[in-house]
Amino acid sequence: MPRLALYALVVCVLAVTAAVVSFVQGTWLGIVWVLLAGVSSNMAWYYHRRGTNVTR
Repeated sequence: MPRLALYALVVCVLAVTAAVVSFVQGTWLGIVWVLLAGVSSNMAWYYHRRGTNVTR
């Protein structure tokens, strides 16, 4: 797995954790964390696919 994909996956997991904590505490800031998790998930998928399908 490429390094950027791994970093994006870590950010995604941390954002999901922050969203859960925010919603449990009753704040609506979790929506921002959910959006960040979605973006970082797409980045992880993109960099993973880009790193495994390298054509030279």
